[in-house]
Amino acid sequence: MVLIEQADVWLFREVNQNMVHPAADGLMVFLTTFGLSWPIFFVAALVILLRKGREGALIILFSLCALGIADYTASGILKPLFQRIRPCFVLEGCRLLVDQSHSFSFASSHAANAAAVAATIWIYFYRNGSIVDKLFSLLIALYAFFVAYSRVYVGVHYPSDVFAGSFIGICSALLTYIIWSWLYKNVIRMMIMRRELKP
Repeated sequence: MVLIEQADVWLFREVNQNMVHPAADGLMVFLTTFGLSWPIFFVAALVILLRKGREGALIILFSLCALGIADYTASGILKPLFQRIRPCFVLEGCRLLVDQSHSFSFASSHAANAAAVAATIWIYFYRNGSIVDKLFSLLIALYAFFVAYSRVYVGVHYPSDVFAGSFIGICSALLTYIIWSWLYKNVIRMMIMRRELKP
């Protein structure tokens, strides 16, 4: 366990202190701050609606459901449970690029939320999708990766925080997909069939 924690701190210092560039600072702050990067979500929602039509509205709903599950798991369960102090408050020499409250660190809700949305889009766009759909899902996945990376870069999370957050987000998207698939197959489709059989 000690070796894992040491590796976590080492990787944090590499990303936060050594793998840095002044030109990247502004980009990372943009990606890590929803108040600045929200237009990306707006454009993504617009693309979903344009590419999928009515089904797109459901995909957006599923993305929000997955996001809600991921956010509650990370912030509502794991953070109070582990109560891990953020690296910016305990490590000397940390580059803190954003204002940060004294909330707990594990797991990253930013990483969880971004991964939940990206994984949901991947499920409905990459599989059996056109080249445009696959490219869109890849771009959103890349965006989610850099959101997670930015949390370490700006000094507010350890790498293990964002790894866990991303895993939570992906699992939340899969859980939402499984629940919806079961409901559609066993409840909604049966209701439709019964309605069609009525004289």
